[in-house]
Amino acid sequence: MSDLLKPVTAFLARDHGLFIGGDEGPSSGGERFDVLDPSSGLVISSAASGNAADVDAAVAAARAALPVWNATSPARRAELLWNLGVRIEELADEFAQLEALDNGKPLSELHIVDIPLCASLFKYYAGWVTKIEGETIAPMSGAPFHIYTRREPVGVVGAIIPWNFPLLMCGYKLGPALAAGNTVVLKPAEQTPLTAIRLMHLMAEVGFPPGVVNLVTGFGPNAGAPLAAHADVDKITFTGENATGQKILEAAKGNMKRLSLELGGKSPNLVFADADLDAAVAGTFGAVYWNQGQCCIAGARVFVEASIRDEFVDRLLARVAEVNLGPGLDANTTMGPLVSAEQRDRVLSLIGSGVAEGASLRIGGSAPTDAALADGFFVEPTVFTDVRPDMRIMREEIFGPVAMVSSFTDEDEALAYANDTSFGLAAGLWTSDVKRTHRVAAAIRSGVVWVNTYGWFDAAVPYGGFRMSGFGKELGREALDPYLQTKTVWVDLS
Repeated sequence: MSDLLKPVTAFLARDHGLFIGGDEGPSSGGERFDVLDPSSGLVISSAASGNAADVDAAVAAARAALPVWNATSPARRAELLWNLGVRIEELADEFAQLEALDNGKPLSELHIVDIPLCASLFKYYAGWVTKIEGETIAPMSGAPFHIYTRREPVGVVGAIIPWNFPLLMCGYKLGPALAAGNTVVLKPAEQTPLTAIRLMHLMAEVGFPPGVVNLVTGFGPNAGAPLAAHADVDKITFTGENATGQKILEAAKGNMKRLSLELGGKSPNLVFADADLDAAVAGTFGAVYWNQGQCCIAGARVFVEASIRDEFVDRLLARVAEVNLGPGLDANTTMGPLVSAEQRDRVLSLIGSGVAEGASLRIGGSAPTDAALADGFFVEPTVFTDVRPDMRIMREEIFGPVAMVSSFTDEDEALAYANDTSFGLAAGLWTSDVKRTHRVAAAIRSGVVWVNTYGWFDAAVPYGGFRMSGFGKELGREALDPYLQTKTVWVDLS
């Protein structure tokens, strides 16, 4: 902790409150909760624990700010979003330390993905603000009407974000919502509220009007559920587990609010014998173990053509053996802890089920024995072979550093394995056959397919899943649509 930047040390020492209507203050009940460093289990800060009354106040503030935000010129709104992205870039070291402490992920990952992509999202959607346009329609009947459409904001958006990419998910939600002219109530995960709180301070500094974005920290039943069910919220955007998504679906029906749900995944990763094996092993390692495996896109169901299966496994095991577990702030760390004791125990339980059901545990499989890591929420990177499709580890989303390697004999069998899941978020494909590339990519039932690479994202490229992985796109032009509604105006010229 002695190596922390002075602004980070000062931030951690503050009494963090809710942000409602531009003011920071305690929850209506005065409750607070501790924020832990998952690498040590120690308390590093605390935050206000919001409740239904606080959600009511935040929604009212967002509703009151809506006409103010819409009266702000598109050029000014674009400028604010752009400047926010620039400031995130300028404060990258500060945000990285806060996130590494709060979430546990290594600083290197934060500087490669989370922070630059978050900044680019705000800058990308700044470019869209001045390009949201309606149309003039000439009726084919030749009737004397002037008909045009207006693209208007949905209204008040409730944004509920997960703990695996806390700052980045703020960009995913706030970028398109604000560009479309909506106001927002943001509810971060209780495990990782710190960078969302810091972002609120930064938005005020940049000049966003009070109430345009409001923040309610706290727990799902107390804050998230009232937000999802709130009668004056026009849209919920949620990223998280499938079970919670189902609850939000049920809660939203009261006022027929719009929904965007980015839920879980159980992504297949197909490696054919003609693939570049070095690239496939490196790509698979990243697909499984990036962010400690706490990725909804994790390509952990690895299917390798039988003729190269043993060599592939040997190379993957050698790569996994090189992993250096440690705190996210340690420059030597290549894999940090899981986000919480609860998540660690869940992952270890699923690993135990794999052993009990007969899978071969090739490496890892437990908490590390190093005394220096004993108080943290660490799980060793793990590889299973000899797995069957009916095993829990092949059916349930593990959300931890666990790979399951199986084999296939031909393309049809590979596709059958790939699509044998209720999810449909992402998939990987490794081959040098161009025809197979397009044939298999078309046949896999998932929202994203990466070919000879894995896990790339760009602010301009849409992302989202099929089936039980949810609906509604993040990123790109398509992500604006769920935050806009079309009004048609008929003017009689006769």
